[in-house]
Amino acid sequence: MTQEEMLAQFEEVGKAASTCTRCDLALTRRNVVFGGGNPLTPLVFIGEGPGENEDATGQPFVGRAGALLDKALAENGMKREHIYITNTVKCRPSLVEGNRVKNRPPRQEEMDACRPWLQQQLDLIKPLVIVCLGAPAANTIIHKNFKMTQERGQWFDTPYAMKAMAAFHPAYVLRMKGEAYDKARASLVADIGAARKKVIELKKQLAERPPDPEAEQPTPKEDAQDPTQLSLFGEE
Repeated sequence: MTQEEMLAQFEEVGKAASTCTRCDLALTRRNVVFGGGNPLTPLVFIGEGPGENEDATGQPFVGRAGALLDKALAENGMKREHIYITNTVKCRPSLVEGNRVKNRPPRQEEMDACRPWLQQQLDLIKPLVIVCLGAPAANTIIHKNFKMTQERGQWFDTPYAMKAMAAFHPAYVLRMKGEAYDKARASLVADIGAARKKVIELKKQLAERPPDPEAEQPTPKEDAQDPTQLSLFGEE
């Protein structure tokens, strides 16, 4: 599949998801938040679900949590154009308390209903590395009953990418105060840096692997790389 074909198919999946009614979140959402960033990237970030700001804009990780994520990326020499970011569910899970609409964790049946969209995204992107932002995403991508305090920052094999790890969700970091905030923020920045290095490591391993004579060789267009990725994930 050429890049043009992949991007066209990715756009079609996004259009289909924008009218999804597979679960009751369709009744309360304002916008489907399919994802954002660069689908040609080797590095994908996955969070739990959209919040109020994301629901209003249709874009993932906006507001204070998004600003912190952008700063953590920048401290590792990255921007959103270098990665792709999405969530385990594409619509905001919410509940009404008094006169306020509040965020809530997605229910298992909502995550199950939305899983085919995430699966299609990852099947098309074929990332080398996935960073799960928070335990709910790690439960989906890495293994169930993920223990963030013990397993954060470790590398795991996964059917969705060559390697996956979990990092603190930016919204969790923002709830910390004082020294706890400083430590959690530093951890997020370090984990994102480790993910970039892991991509470089895996790309080097793949380049050194002898070609499979039985495999169909890509055409030059298929083998072309996204210019935004060349220097960022090149050998260091």
